[in-house]
Amino acid sequence: MQVSEKGVKFISGHEGNPLTCYLDPVGIPTIGHGFTMRSSTARRELAKLGIKKLVPGKTKLTAKQSDNIFMILLNGNEYAGAVMRGVPKGRAVKQHMFDAMLSAVFNLGGGFMKWRWKTPWATKNDIAASAAYWSRNYNKAAGRRLAGLVRRRKEEAKMFEKGVYTGVKGDGIARKAEKEKPRLPDPTVKEAQEILIKLGIHKFKADGWYGPRTRDSIIAYQEKHPHLVNDGILGKATITQLRREQIATNDTLTKGGGSIVAVGTGAVASGLSWWWVAGAVAITALAVGGYFAWKYRDVIQRKLNARI
Repeated sequence: MQVSEKGVKFISGHEGNPLTCYLDPVGIPTIGHGFTMRSSTARRELAKLGIKKLVPGKTKLTAKQSDNIFMILLNGNEYAGAVMRGVPKGRAVKQHMFDAMLSAVFNLGGGFMKWRWKTPWATKNDIAASAAYWSRNYNKAAGRRLAGLVRRRKEEAKMFEKGVYTGVKGDGIARKAEKEKPRLPDPTVKEAQEILIKLGIHKFKADGWYGPRTRDSIIAYQEKHPHLVNDGILGKATITQLRREQIATNDTLTKGGGSIVAVGTGAVASGLSWWWVAGAVAITALAVGGYFAWKYRDVIQRKLNARI
């Protein structure tokens, strides 16, 4: 099977199409419709264009190049093939079911077709139960539940079960400033506003309206970031980087702080003197600090730029 026109639109609506390389929430260089060097097909197609490495803020594609690679990826063995190989024996697959599974596989990898969501469908042909499990899971990055992934999993599951291709804007649909406040708040805009408020950049209410004030806040954020295009548009690269900042803060406070506390507790439990305990904690703090400084160097650079 091959992806339908509605399926392409749905997946693209979530993946977006940034033509300048950016970092995904966990730091993987990404470009176009979600291409990374982790995909063998993407590596091959990018190599044909002379691109052997994705460099955030520097590597670029044209819209035509990105669209061509996207269709090759979607309908090729790595993704469409993975979906069909994972279909339970004796189960029929309708177009909407294929498109939904393809979206998940494109985002999560071929392993999705072996995960627990499939069990009810495979054993009892219970599509509703499989969709229900699918809609509640597989929505985290670096251990943190992301609003965009929560929405995507719910929309994919609904498509799989009921054939509904939602009209809700995915994260990949670029948001431009609107003069009139929408009847309903845009969840992606509201999420961006909430993160910008925490960063001290946006001084107004998170109301889900991408109006002039929010556009100014987005530009202020983009101007200080080394990998973003300063266009005032809330596209996939910008919302992804905002989420990365959120993950960076959470990582440093929980994992980093947890490592330091664990070392200190272990040293005390071992009966070492307080001088030894203090030394162990200090050394660990330097090591942990260095690790997180390297891992989130793009976030740190943005913060440094904001102070210059």
